[in-house]
Amino acid sequence: MKKLLCALVTLLAACSPNDIADKVGRRAAETVVLPVVARYLPGPQADIATRCIVENATAEDIQSLARDVGVEAGTATVATVLRIASNPSAANCLARSGVPQFGVLR
Repeated sequence: MKKLLCALVTLLAACSPNDIADKVGRRAAETVVLPVVARYLPGPQADIATRCIVENATAEDIQSLARDVGVEAGTATVATVLRIASNPSAANCLARSGVPQFGVLR
């Protein structure tokens, strides 16, 4: 039990407030991105595409997307999602995951 407690304390100490804030922001952004992507891709592909987009979004993009939590995505949000999806790193993630390119979305 003592070893488990020590391991837990070590793990918590390794988490910085910035890391936690980034993870929370990315989780919030996922709830904004998924409905946008789901307009164009079926369930499992939309989930994978959302992960690729959020993982490859900048901190500024995440902040922008997270502001739209709880509201329907407008044209600026859709444009942000499509822009991130077209970035080479996100496009590579989509290709590696077997998700069709977002060229149809542009």
